[in-house]
Amino acid sequence: MAAGILLSRISGLARTAVIATFLGVGAVADAFQAAMRIPNLLQNLLGEGVLSASFIPVYSRLLAQGRQEEAGRVAGAIAGLLIALTGVLTLIGVLLAGPITRVIAIGFTGRTLELTVSLTRILFPGVGFLVLSAWCLGVLNSHRRFFLSYVAPVIWNVTQIAVVVVAALLLADGDVVSGTAPNAVLEQLAVALAWGVVAGGVLQFAVQLPAVLRSAGPLRLSLDVQLAGVRRAVRSFWPVVGGRGVVQVMTYIDIALASLLAVGAVSALEYATRLALLPISLFGMSAAASELPALSSLDIHERAAVAHRLAPTLARIAFFVVPTIAVFVVMGDLLYDVVLLPLAARLVWLVLLGSTVGLLSNTSSRLLQSALYAGGDTRTPARYAILRVVVASVVGAVLMLQFDRVVLTDAGFAVQGTLPAFMPLPPAERATDPTEALRLGAVGLALAAGASSWIEFGLLRRYLARRRTIAVRIGGGFLARTSLAGVLAGAAGLGARVLLGGQPLPLLLPATAAAIGVTYLAVAAALGLPQLADMRRMASRALR
Repeated sequence: MAAGILLSRISGLARTAVIATFLGVGAVADAFQAAMRIPNLLQNLLGEGVLSASFIPVYSRLLAQGRQEEAGRVAGAIAGLLIALTGVLTLIGVLLAGPITRVIAIGFTGRTLELTVSLTRILFPGVGFLVLSAWCLGVLNSHRRFFLSYVAPVIWNVTQIAVVVVAALLLADGDVVSGTAPNAVLEQLAVALAWGVVAGGVLQFAVQLPAVLRSAGPLRLSLDVQLAGVRRAVRSFWPVVGGRGVVQVMTYIDIALASLLAVGAVSALEYATRLALLPISLFGMSAAASELPALSSLDIHERAAVAHRLAPTLARIAFFVVPTIAVFVVMGDLLYDVVLLPLAARLVWLVLLGSTVGLLSNTSSRLLQSALYAGGDTRTPARYAILRVVVASVVGAVLMLQFDRVVLTDAGFAVQGTLPAFMPLPPAERATDPTEALRLGAVGLALAAGASSWIEFGLLRRYLARRRTIAVRIGGGFLARTSLAGVLAGAAGLGARVLLGGQPLPLLLPATAAAIGVTYLAVAAALGLPQLADMRRMASRALR
C-alpha cells in the first residue's frame, strides 16, 4: 500500500510541478485550483475515506465468515447506490456550477469568476468516476489487494501531465512558463487541463475494474437496500459522510477565505497542500487503511489486542513523518524553486511551513479514527471533526487578515497597512503583480489548519483512553528519541545547505537531502529506535 501511495504521490507532485510551471501563481492558477476543489466534494464525501469506514468493515466480515455470495450482492448494491447518487449530484453540479462557485469563491469577480465556473462544469463528471474508483479500492482492499488501487491514481496524474504539455506545445510560443504567457493562452491551457482531469478519472476507474471482477467474482448492480449488509453499511455511511463533510467544509471555507486574500493565495495554498499531503497519505492514510481490515476483525473491547496494534503503528508513523518535517523546513523552498519563480517559491514554502505544524497529529489521527471505525463508532470522529473545523475556520480568518498585511518582495518582508486588521484588503490592493510582490495571507490559513489538527488528535486519544480503556501515545512511546533524531538531521541538512550554498540546484538538492537522511538513520540507530530494525527485516524479506 505504501509503495502504491508513494508512486501515486510522486506522480501527483510531478503533476503539480507541471501545472505550476505553466500556470504559475496568478489569477488563472487560482481559478483552476478553486474549480478543482469544488467538485472534489463528491470524491471526498463519497470516496475513499467514507467507503473505507462504512463498506470495508461490512464486506470484510462477510468474506471472513465465508459468505462470498452475500458479500458480492452487498458490493453490487453499494456500487449501484453510488452510481445513482453520484450521477444525481454530478448533474446538479453541472447545472448549478455558477451559483455554487459564487458561494464558495466569494472573493472572485470578473473573468476569474467566469473561468472558475466554466472549469467547474467540465470537472464534475470526471470526479464522479473517482468516486467509483474508491469503490474499487474498497473491494480490492477487503481482498487484501492493496497495490493496484493505490497506484491507479498515477494514470490520473499522468493523463493530466500529457494533456497540458501537448496543449502547451500546440498553443505556446516559449512564454508559457510560470504563468508568464498572456492570460488568454493560460485560460486555454486551464480548459485543456480540466478535460485531462475527466479523461484521467475514466482511465483510473477502468484500470481497476478487471481486478475487482476477478477478486469479487461476478457482480450484479442493484439498488437493494434490504440486504442486511447494505443496511449496516448505509447506517455507518451517513455519520461518516457527516464527519467527512464537516472536514470538507473546512476546505471550502479555506477557498472562500483565500479568495478574499491577495492574488496568488489560492494557488499558493494548493501547491503547499499537495506536498504536505505526501506524508499524510504515505504514512498516515496507508497505515490507517491497512490496519482497518485487521482491526475490523477484532472486537473493540479486546483492548489489549487493539492497543498492541496501535502502538507500533503510531511509532512507525512518527518515524517517517519527523524526518519529512525536517526536509520541508530545511529545503522546502529549494523544492519549489525548480518549478516556480523565486518570489512565488518563497511564498509557497512559507505556507508549507505553516502546514508542518500539524503533520504529525494529522497522520496519527487517521489511525485513531480507523480504530473507532473498526468498532462501529462513526459518530465520535465526526463530532471531533466538527470542532476541528470550527477552530481552524475562526483562527484562520483572524490570522489571514494579519498576514495579508505582510508583503514579500525580493528585498524581504514589509508590513503594509494597520495591524491588527479586521477586514480584507480592498480589491485594488489585492490585485498585486505576483512577479513583484506577494502577500502572506495564505500562511495564516495553513497555521490554523495545522494547529487545529492537534485538538482533534488530543480528543480522539482521550476518548480511547476514557471510554475504551485503550491508552495511546503519539509516536507510540518513542517520540522523544524520534524528535531528537529529526532535530539533529535537520541541523545536518542546514549545515550542508550553508556549505554548498553557491552550488546549482541539481547538486544542492540531493546533497542536502542526503545529509538529512543519513544523519537521521545514524542517530536513530544510535538511539536504538526499533523501527529501524523493522525496516531492515522488511527489506530483507523483500529481497528474499
